[in-house]
Amino acid sequence: MNDTRVRGALDAMFRPRSVALVGASDRPGSIGAITLRNLRGGGFAGPLYLVNPRHDAIDGVHVYADAASLPDAPDLAVIATPPGQVPGVIDAFGARGTRAAVVITAGFGELGDAGNALQSQLVERARAHGMRLVGPNCLGLIVPGIGLNASFAQVEPPAGGVAFISQSGALITAVLDWAQPRGIGFSQVISLGDMCDVGFAEAIDDAAADPATRTIVLYVEGMAQGQAFARALRAATRRKPVLALKVGRHAASAKAAHSHTGALAGNDAVYDAVFRRAGVLRLATMADLLDAIETFAFTRPQTGNRLAILTNGGGPGVLATDVVAAAGGTLATISPATTARLDAVLPPTWSRGNPVDIIGDAPAERYAAALNALLDDPAVDALLVLNCPTALTDPVDAARAVADTVRARNGAAPNVYTAWLGEQSAAPARALLRDAHIATYETPDDAVLGFLDGVRSARNGHTVHAEAPAQIVPAPDVAAARAAIAAAIAAGRHWLDAQEVASVLTAYGIPVPASCLADDPASAGRAAAAIGVPVALKIRSQQLTHKSDIGGVVLDLAGGDRVREEATAMLARIRAADPHARIDGFLVQEMVHRPDAYELIVGMHVDEVFGPVVLFGHGGTAVEVLADTSLELPPLDRDRARAQIDRTLVARLLHGYRGRPPVDLDAVASVLVRIGAIAAAHPEIEELDVNPLLADEHGVLALDARIAVR
Repeated sequence: MNDTRVRGALDAMFRPRSVALVGASDRPGSIGAITLRNLRGGGFAGPLYLVNPRHDAIDGVHVYADAASLPDAPDLAVIATPPGQVPGVIDAFGARGTRAAVVITAGFGELGDAGNALQSQLVERARAHGMRLVGPNCLGLIVPGIGLNASFAQVEPPAGGVAFISQSGALITAVLDWAQPRGIGFSQVISLGDMCDVGFAEAIDDAAADPATRTIVLYVEGMAQGQAFARALRAATRRKPVLALKVGRHAASAKAAHSHTGALAGNDAVYDAVFRRAGVLRLATMADLLDAIETFAFTRPQTGNRLAILTNGGGPGVLATDVVAAAGGTLATISPATTARLDAVLPPTWSRGNPVDIIGDAPAERYAAALNALLDDPAVDALLVLNCPTALTDPVDAARAVADTVRARNGAAPNVYTAWLGEQSAAPARALLRDAHIATYETPDDAVLGFLDGVRSARNGHTVHAEAPAQIVPAPDVAAARAAIAAAIAAGRHWLDAQEVASVLTAYGIPVPASCLADDPASAGRAAAAIGVPVALKIRSQQLTHKSDIGGVVLDLAGGDRVREEATAMLARIRAADPHARIDGFLVQEMVHRPDAYELIVGMHVDEVFGPVVLFGHGGTAVEVLADTSLELPPLDRDRARAQIDRTLVARLLHGYRGRPPVDLDAVASVLVRIGAIAAAHPEIEELDVNPLLADEHGVLALDARIAVR
């Protein structure tokens, strides 16, 4: 399907001029009846055709028997028929020229092989006609701005600036029910269901281009087209905030990994890297999701990170201050001019600092005067207004004063966040604030976190830029690396041997110690004598992943005779531990003495959804136990590599402490950049693991490494 047809089909999906409901019904409680009610009640202005061979009319509206009997081909077909009928319905509407369909019907992929086969049929029929599909097994599609409610949701959301794209229809219904009394409107609500065709990437692209959409909110369970998803996210966040709740954090990886890097690069950690790289604000819980929707529905993009707090109670102000400090926020420093202005309108006992405590008897007029003064202060980027119920004042009057003050500014003021504490007296005050489109929360904690969500989203948007991989100097010897990889593939080996690994790393300028391969103990002894310095002796075997665990590594051996003896003993240990392991010989490697060096791990792993990811962390034999790692998507430049290092705990040690000099972090970052370049240039590599990478003030050395190819 060419791009023009794809764009036309997606326009027909999200902005149809005419709609047909297949499976329209008058049976109370049926999906066909509820969807019909929503389509008729939404105010859609275009033609609405009802299709059901069992009806002649529903509520006085003519019902057509099939697609062929329609007077025109509708842009969008909404399908709520039994699953076995859906492929035929797609075929019939595609033949008429319909370009898009929303398949509400369930009973496909969730029913095993038979359902999967049926789903494949409907996708094949759609593609044959150039149609695009949302679903199956979805809630439907809602575009309030054009009056389209092609769903069986229980509420009719108003038009607004939030596009909500979700794999879960149940979560959509919960969010819409929560949003309705808060006056939160939506530009699009898209239930993707089983994503047999249209997925997150297309929906995100459309929302990013939609002028009615100010914020994109995602609920993600999983997907197959990860790289298209990542590209769509990067494009969208350059234009507007994107928020995501990704669930399934602790599911086991579907792919068995054989290296440390593969084991540590879990699927959820990869999602973290994807969201971070794209500038997406990731949310942890449903409560976070709801608070973030309220924040972004009722605030403009946050400019700056300096927060002023206005409160009629000291305790809540301190609570809010603690949250600001704990979450890395910044309290605004009130200017002397603003302080003087507040002195003129507040009691002498006011706090004279930030938080601005205007005392528990503060009437509405005091709130308005203090609020105006703070909103005029150029040192204030946002304002949090708190209210504690007292018998001295009316919280609703205070809320009205805040709403009137903000409304009078007509958008020409910093964002205002509010938290009216309590319930009985606070509920009507919160409703009044929401009617004024002011973000309001139940606790100071939630309000501060809402503000910081805005700060992080703005910062994320600023950091997203075009991919600009660093230039490697000198240029890597790509041909030499390809030759080493090709040799392993030609020999039918999954793992490169030690010399091939060294060839790949050396080709990309990653330092490795001098080493020789040996076939038996005698040749191992001769190799050690040729190297002439103490050596490490390591067993070579494709079947043995972690050699040190079974005595396959001996360090600091001096002299050929000693190496020969240790090699003979090592063979005996390995054969006793694993009699069936194939032994390919030995690696004799220059012994490296760098007592102040840290053991790090760097590597790359091909994620089955998103492709290559680069890993950095605290290395050594306990690497999985420590699990102190960070992932990044290639390509990398120096700044991204340094940021990846800084996200780990071991980074604190690398800056030096207790007399140990700081590590050459530029050298470590350079290795990460080079690993990213290897991932980009050699798609045959499935896993690359350097552990340990020794790092000290003199630079880095890849002491042990493994590379798997496919």
